[in-house]
Amino acid sequence: MNRRNSSDFLICGNCQRVLRKDKKMLIPQPSRGPSAFIPQKEVNFGQANDVNKLTNRLAEEYSTSGRLDNITQVMSFHPQYLESFLRTQFYMLRVDGPLPYHYRHYIAIMAAARHQCVYLINMHVEEFLSTGGSAEWLSGLEYIPQKLKNLNEINKLLAHRPWLITKEHIQKLVRTGENNWSLAELVHAVVLLAHYHALASFVFGSGINPETDPDSLNGIQAAVRNKFCVCDLANDNNIENTSQTSNDAEQNGDYESELEALMERMKKLQEEREDEEASQEEMATRFEKEKKESLLVVSGAFDEEVISMSNVSRYIEDPGFGYKDFARRGEEHLPTFRAHDYSWEDHGFSLVNRLYSDIGHLLDDKFRMVYNLTYNTLSTHEDVDTTMLRRALFNYVHCMFGIRYDDYDYGEVNQLLERTLKVYIKTVTCYPERATKRMYDSYWRQFKHSEKVHVNLLLMEARMQAELLYALRAITQHLT
Repeated sequence: MNRRNSSDFLICGNCQRVLRKDKKMLIPQPSRGPSAFIPQKEVNFGQANDVNKLTNRLAEEYSTSGRLDNITQVMSFHPQYLESFLRTQFYMLRVDGPLPYHYRHYIAIMAAARHQCVYLINMHVEEFLSTGGSAEWLSGLEYIPQKLKNLNEINKLLAHRPWLITKEHIQKLVRTGENNWSLAELVHAVVLLAHYHALASFVFGSGINPETDPDSLNGIQAAVRNKFCVCDLANDNNIENTSQTSNDAEQNGDYESELEALMERMKKLQEEREDEEASQEEMATRFEKEKKESLLVVSGAFDEEVISMSNVSRYIEDPGFGYKDFARRGEEHLPTFRAHDYSWEDHGFSLVNRLYSDIGHLLDDKFRMVYNLTYNTLSTHEDVDTTMLRRALFNYVHCMFGIRYDDYDYGEVNQLLERTLKVYIKTVTCYPERATKRMYDSYWRQFKHSEKVHVNLLLMEARMQAELLYALRAITQHLT
């Protein structure tokens, strides 16, 4: 275990109880919780059925990484998913594989930098150095080996416009020469890139707090702290001290009516689905309509100048390159990615597992876990089948990335996901660095924090799978 000062990490109350088993360990009293969006007292073991299992898993994570980080604490709302996530991340970073260990952490830095995610950059700068990485590489991309520099293009495309990745990008990386990538190395790199792009979405969407004071870490300026680490904390994120307004009762009535309306729409959609099934032509039309309507979902304003102020830019090539809507107005129509022709289950899983042994099983378990995760509750309602809602969230993310499922009625998206939720989804998925607590608070106002964390897990995994589908399809095309 790495040596650390006890003040270097923050641990929530439940995690303190886990670690008090080790009498030699000094547990500091945290000054704040792991999230700027969720009151510290509410970050707990959520709906765990087997607390001992989670306890052991958290203790194991502490012993391998040196700390229980804030991401782990927030994910502990959903212990089953957390276990799958930690197992997969451990395999990518710490188990023998195609890439050297210091390369893995530098690739994580490059991926996180695309979204200016200082939280993840700081974490992996430390890991990079501890695995033998050269401190000179941390001065910027011009100091790293050409082989790593060659990943810049696919990193940029995967993060922002994965539909532009072609077999030519793959061929350029694997062509013969001293700086070429083997297919196994490339798949390992692609999995890491997609994982950390998506994890940046979770960090910003959940308001993950810095582990320590950013002023003291790796030269990242304090000027970016509120923008990138605690997600607009300066504006309206002081959860513990939020004043109660005189019309709380009236607002709660509004929230209840919103919840009841959602429940009614779910019931109506289920009845309509049982009565009559839409034709394939109608399903295609509804997908195109939803794809075009996503153009109208506009994210919040963003201060572009903050990027140039931050030392994060040293890890970025072409910082102006960002997400553009798949279905842009006035441009040549890009072909829809039909999951029927190339799906994770039938194509991506077997390819990634063949080239990077066992990662396919771990990723598949993680995707299935979050997609099927349910406690059969919806806010204050029990015995609710939430399958329809989970599928709408997952498929809406894929819709924004131009991926269509032939067997899904995209009319359900508009019925189930209200506008404030769509704004939040698009922001967290496509421009996570713009996420604020105001956005987090504005949707599903009657719902529990654990349910909103579940939403963020679904968005993260849907985004990761979308990136992987485009990259793996390009690798398949290269091989054939």
